[in-house]
Amino acid sequence: MIAVAAVLSGVALLLLGLRLGGALAAAIPGLPDAGPTTGWALPAVRLLSDGLATVTVGMLVTAAFLLPGDERSVSPHGYLLLRRASVAAVGWAVAALSLLVLTVSDLLGQPLDTLRPSTVVSFATSIAQGQSLALQAGLALAVALLSRAGVSRGLAAAVAVLASVAVLPPAFTGHAAGAGNHQIAVTSLALHILAAAMWIGGLVALLMVRRGRLLADAVARYSRLALGCFVAVTVSGAANAAVRLGAVEQLWHSRYGWLVVGKLAALLILGAAGAAHRSRTLPALRAGQRHAFGRLAAGELMVFAATVGLAVALSRSPTPDAVSSAEADPITELLGFPMPAAPTPANLLGQPLPDMFFLTLCVLGIGGYLGGVRRLHAGGHRWPAARTASWVGGMLLLAAATNLGVARYAYVLFSAHMAQHMVLSMVVPILLVGGAPVTLALRTLRRPGDPQVRGAREWLLIAVRSRPTRLLTHPLVALGIYSASLFGLYFSDLLGVLMRSHLGHLAMLTHFVVAGYLMCWVLIGVDPGRRRLPHPLLVTIHLASMMAHGFFGLVLMQTTTVLAPDWYISVHPAWASSLLDDQRLGAGIAWAFGEIPAVLIMIILVRQWIRADKREQARLDRAADRADATGEDDDLARYNAFLAAAGQSAEDSRRTAAPGLPEA
Repeated sequence: MIAVAAVLSGVALLLLGLRLGGALAAAIPGLPDAGPTTGWALPAVRLLSDGLATVTVGMLVTAAFLLPGDERSVSPHGYLLLRRASVAAVGWAVAALSLLVLTVSDLLGQPLDTLRPSTVVSFATSIAQGQSLALQAGLALAVALLSRAGVSRGLAAAVAVLASVAVLPPAFTGHAAGAGNHQIAVTSLALHILAAAMWIGGLVALLMVRRGRLLADAVARYSRLALGCFVAVTVSGAANAAVRLGAVEQLWHSRYGWLVVGKLAALLILGAAGAAHRSRTLPALRAGQRHAFGRLAAGELMVFAATVGLAVALSRSPTPDAVSSAEADPITELLGFPMPAAPTPANLLGQPLPDMFFLTLCVLGIGGYLGGVRRLHAGGHRWPAARTASWVGGMLLLAAATNLGVARYAYVLFSAHMAQHMVLSMVVPILLVGGAPVTLALRTLRRPGDPQVRGAREWLLIAVRSRPTRLLTHPLVALGIYSASLFGLYFSDLLGVLMRSHLGHLAMLTHFVVAGYLMCWVLIGVDPGRRRLPHPLLVTIHLASMMAHGFFGLVLMQTTTVLAPDWYISVHPAWASSLLDDQRLGAGIAWAFGEIPAVLIMIILVRQWIRADKREQARLDRAADRADATGEDDDLARYNAFLAAAGQSAEDSRRTAAPGLPEA
């Protein structure tokens, strides 16, 4: 009954939103028209696809993270959620494929009965919007299969992460990708969709779990997740609306703005419902009043469904900045911002280009770290100020390299891109590794009251001890990733491909940081993980990385062909030097930049080596002191005795083999 009411609520608001947003305007005579079937089926299937995706994500997240398990397996309720998620994921995959066909029909203005299969295949393989839908369908099908592959909690967590990733591909096409400032529009939409899926889907999953104490504990954990999702949805929604509206007055002067106001009103209602859950529902559940949660959650679900209907209507409605976007120059269309002026120190540090992905990462990283330090101090424990300064400095440098004016020039100048690369892969990781974030997290994260529940600390321990982590932190693997990525990125077509896609650009910058972090952790890391190598071997590995970096810079300086020519020719500024001259400047930056970070790592390595020797000598001295006090042999005495016994045994063997020899 609740499901039927939620569907009706979503459909009603979808129709209202389509009407208000102008998506139901009559076709212009003379222009291709896909017909009423496509016109009505496209938003309906989009609503169905979004609904099934949300339910799938919610059930998997609940089964893996919110419900207690049964040792290494999910609980019986978690098992049922996995099976239901598998069915929902199959429907999601079918809906995504149907949406692919309907989108082709809508874009080309061809009715479904005249659409050729080859046209659909070409759209799915060569156009970004079609590729995203095809990828989503494939990922949804993989989720459906993996949900039935086992019942381990680790597998459930992996499938939940895969489902969360599967909701994101369409966010990187459509309105967001076509809007100005891709760095905010695309990332904010992706964050908005992911947070909303966990928030709504988690509530749906909890309505399927109606068992006294089990439900009370799961709702308490969901409440914390929902609060984080509420904040994420609010911030990302505001950022995305600001980019698409262009001006505040468009909220009441445009049809698109009216729909945004409707979503804002729904968000306020949902926030009030969440506050009521925390203040009244949770105590009632703990007191055994199971129906207290069901009544409020059912009403909340109606509002959620209506909000999803409005969101689908928004995706079909023209934005107020559509005219300005159509009149934008090719550079703005490609980059998301106009061509910057000639670089000056003021332009490199000013003219910020906010990227919501890295801004969110840095804000959460600094806030979480400082919160952990505060919790340690509140418990009477100390945390080195140098580690805090190192972590905060690394995060601030990461934010600066990806959000200040240098980020603009990194799109159009190879030299600026190389400077950004060197900072992200060589300086930022040293500071982040010096902060020892894993050690801090393990000391401050609280264990759940229920031993069958895996909290953040338990999942972190599992991740640190997992085989993939041990593989990635193997010194040779980390060295290979760090070195091979330099040559693989710049001496292939990969650089140009990644620069043309916002998602590819984010992945490239993230890889720089992660590859550098793995290398620095192997060399100078103090966090728990794989057993550390002896310091002489670490020095050897560091020298090998320096040689690989130096060889890369030398080869790059001697290159006489332009790297990623398709990209850099299309965005080359009129005020810049030639492409080859700028590339040689970038090669010089790569050659010279690594000296200071490499020396810093060597100093830290030698310092750690000296400290390790001092600790070992102190341990031996303490053992000798204990031996003198108790009359027992220490390790050194036992070792000397072993050598003496071995020498005596060898002498006896020699005499036995040659009995006629005189005694020494």
